[in-house]
Amino acid sequence: MQPGHPSFLSLYTPTQMGEVDRLSAAHVPVAVLMENAGRAVARAICRYEQPVRVLVLCGPGNNGGDGYVTARHLTAMGWPVAVAELVPPKVDTDAGRASAAYTGPRVPFAPAEAARADLVVDAVFGAGLSRDVGGLVAETLSAARRIVAVDIPSGLDGATGQVRGYAPQAAMTVTFCRFKPGHLLYPALGLLGRLVLADIGVPDSVLAAVPATTWHNEPGLWALPVLGNQSNKYTRGVVSICAGQSMPGATRLCASGARAVGAGLVRVAAGAAAPAYRLGQPGLIVDDAPLAKLLEDQRRHVWVCGPGLSEAEVGDVLPKLLDSGRTVLADAGALTACTGQPDRLRGVSVITPHTGEFARVFGAVGANPPEHVRQAARQINAVVVLKGASTMIAAPDGRLAINTHATAALGTAGSGDTLSGVIAALLAAGMPAWQAACAGVWLHGEAGLQAGPWPVAEDLDRYLGLARQKAEQAQGAQGVAQNPFRCLAVPRTLS
Repeated sequence: MQPGHPSFLSLYTPTQMGEVDRLSAAHVPVAVLMENAGRAVARAICRYEQPVRVLVLCGPGNNGGDGYVTARHLTAMGWPVAVAELVPPKVDTDAGRASAAYTGPRVPFAPAEAARADLVVDAVFGAGLSRDVGGLVAETLSAARRIVAVDIPSGLDGATGQVRGYAPQAAMTVTFCRFKPGHLLYPALGLLGRLVLADIGVPDSVLAAVPATTWHNEPGLWALPVLGNQSNKYTRGVVSICAGQSMPGATRLCASGARAVGAGLVRVAAGAAAPAYRLGQPGLIVDDAPLAKLLEDQRRHVWVCGPGLSEAEVGDVLPKLLDSGRTVLADAGALTACTGQPDRLRGVSVITPHTGEFARVFGAVGANPPEHVRQAARQINAVVVLKGASTMIAAPDGRLAINTHATAALGTAGSGDTLSGVIAALLAAGMPAWQAACAGVWLHGEAGLQAGPWPVAEDLDRYLGLARQKAEQAQGAQGVAQNPFRCLAVPRTLS
């Protein structure tokens, strides 16, 4: 999928969505989009909430304008509604006209009013927050018993998912047109409650004019290779794994992941430790020849370096792999060996750090994790898979995918080794590095979901075939259906 494709999977930063709004005005008046947005919030409230006393908190901008429209529609539906405005909008703006069209009760913007309401609609600040939230706004939101947020709970950065000062816990968040990156990143994702996306009439032509560089990672963003009638183990791809002397389990898990997801042949370069590895799975080929000899076989173009390797072992094999021009996935020991020396990884194709490994190599992700991961990918000219509650997959050209399709049960020793094998198998099958990493992360997450609530890493390979089948079925259905009113349950996490 090329950047800029108006896919339902595209994620737009607040800045990009501001440009979408600006361009949309030439086709659809802002007042119409605001009316559609407020109506969508009111409908979502009616669908998921019981009729109760509602207080709508309105800010001075267009987010507040959405709130006034919401209040008017809820009132027309018979709900008892009052509005509290932080600052009255300017009369000659769309928000001002939306405020004038609401003729119901108005109360002070105060914690006591929020505490009296059964449901508070947070339409104070949207996703494009430019300052920390505190003072009266924070006090009023914290007094609310139940909150429905318009666009995103006030205090959350729509680009990064970070909390700016204070942000409340919402029972539901209704956003419009496309999700923002912050909707899929923690800590924001844990504060959204039910996440609803509503179509408010932004033309596809406008979305196509604002190139997206971030996507939600789902089938449709990538396509898995399809077996042909003449496929064989070499066309399916050969994965080679550098084995360590002291931690054979990591290598075996990596090999199992590669085999289970479809690699045609998996070979372990074990050297003197070969006899111990030969006691494993019968379909695994174990080599005891020197690495230089193994690299003479040009069919072995994808190598995994790191799982189960010591720093000394990495220092021996990684430079040889890079000098050979092979496609290299670096993980685990290879990342530890490059602590504080990211340039040692230049020449690899994919790295798969968890947050601790990433911090050791590149520094902490800081206040803008998406940008820091992108910078790391540019710095080493490789795809960076930052594993976490929301896994981010960044390419050197700036593309970024965010994966939420996973489970916290994957936070178990060896799970990352399996993921390395999965991605390596897709690389060996011919997928480009970023697409292979995105697909591998999703398949790994689906295997975790299929494996049940308390899997161990050894369980995952038994479900990778089913995960691949599900992804292929989604590809056949042309990916994610473009439902104009879509609800997402808050996903479980990957750690």
